[in-house]
Amino acid sequence: MAAMGTMAAMGALPAGVGALPPLPTLGVPGVPELKPLTRYEAMRLGPGWSHSCHAMLYAPNPGMLFGRIPLRYAVLMQMRFDGLLGFPGGFVDRRYWSLEDGLNRVLGLGLGCVRLTEADYLCSHLTEGPHRVVAHFYARQLTLEELHTIEISAVHSRDHGLEVMGMVRVPLYTQKDRMGGLPNFLGNSFVGTAKFQLLFALKILNMVPEEKLAEAVAATQKPKKSALDQAAGATGNMAAYKPANELAAHAKTGNELAENQAAAQAAAEAAEQPLTGLEGQAVAEQLVAVAAAEAVEQPAGLGADAVAEQPVAEAME
Repeated sequence: MAAMGTMAAMGALPAGVGALPPLPTLGVPGVPELKPLTRYEAMRLGPGWSHSCHAMLYAPNPGMLFGRIPLRYAVLMQMRFDGLLGFPGGFVDRRYWSLEDGLNRVLGLGLGCVRLTEADYLCSHLTEGPHRVVAHFYARQLTLEELHTIEISAVHSRDHGLEVMGMVRVPLYTQKDRMGGLPNFLGNSFVGTAKFQLLFALKILNMVPEEKLAEAVAATQKPKKSALDQAAGATGNMAAYKPANELAAHAKTGNELAENQAAAQAAAEAAEQPLTGLEGQAVAEQLVAVAAAEAVEQPAGLGADAVAEQPVAEAME
């Protein structure tokens, strides 16, 4: 809270009254810096500039995940209608509203039960891109019970299910795999300056050590193995067992085919023999019937044509 009061005081100083201390920067490797400016400088910008105001609501959280991972703080963000993560707030028309009045008007649509003041002002930054927008950011510390009440009230707000898909809490820890928690969360897609504002607030308010923020950001920049690559690796491990099984199957098929061909040839030869009498005719008919039965029992697809096509299929694999 002391950091917020200092930032608000710095922003309110008029030009020419002493030297303003240097404005803080994010200073996290891998995150492009935005140009900071005081509140007073932001208010002096011409009519060609648009103003957006957003707020981070947070509360100390003494809870433990799995009984061993400190949760540290509960920080609220929103899942927006466009599938991007952002903070509650929006654009403020400076012709009709002050920054705080405009922000509270938008918060009433999305949350319904919180009002911020100038004392909650944290920082202002010029955004990148073709649009001339200055982003104002506010932060309010609440109790965990108050924060939970806001989460419940947000479900009954006018914008719930329309412009706001729901509230989410930001995990401020990193698990042993160095990806679970904050690193994975930072790998999501954020709207506008929301990701920068989140990291800036976590640093300025001493909610997460700067080195932990840098580690979380660095983890998101490492290339991940896709699910397709992982599946390919598993297939490669199974492929070691495939040749031996195929060879055994082919050998068995070849033996059965040879036996069937021999039986059929014997039956044909027997049928051609000049056997005389009923006994000879019965023997011939019996051999033909045995050969026909064995041919029927042969599994489909394992005939001579299938055997001839098998090497071609193996080469394509």
